[in-house]
Amino acid sequence: MDHDLSGRLLVSTPQIEGGVFHRSVVLLLHHDAEGAQGVVLNRPMEARIDAVLPDWQPHATAPAVLFEGGPVGLDSALGLVTVPGDVEPMGVKRLFGGIGLLDLDTPPALVVPEVAGLRIFAGYAGWSPGQLEGEVESGSWFVVEAEGRDAFTDAPAALWQRVLRRQRDHLAFVATFPEDPEMN
Repeated sequence: MDHDLSGRLLVSTPQIEGGVFHRSVVLLLHHDAEGAQGVVLNRPMEARIDAVLPDWQPHATAPAVLFEGGPVGLDSALGLVTVPGDVEPMGVKRLFGGIGLLDLDTPPALVVPEVAGLRIFAGYAGWSPGQLEGEVESGSWFVVEAEGRDAFTDAPAALWQRVLRRQRDHLAFVATFPEDPEMN
């Protein structure tokens, strides 16, 4: 397995049958020998963004709700943006490609004109050193390339199937697995 999986997607295998990671798609924001962190891209919550960060509500990419980024730090918010070109707007730390982390204390007026997508996550997914590698080896995750639109999809419920379906190998077949393995 590649040492640094930052910027790649973790797609849960049918082996994960419940919880926040069931049929989840995780964008890895950081991965190194110290562990990994990412956000679940396909878990919109009922909560509107303005319940916790009212200044950002009008600027969020649809659906404009909080997303459950993972089971760690659910009392904290993480902003993800897509930044066109080579600029790094004030309050944004570019991670890879056009994806950046947004400092949610930055006034929206300074950031919004410079970004094309904005999503806010409550919490994140985290792995200790070696934990993610073990989960991939044991068959819990498929590791695939991300596309720019994945993090800001307007159809998060369909993301798991869509990401698998676009793969050029046996993973495309996994997209057809029923939600309940007993139905197979």
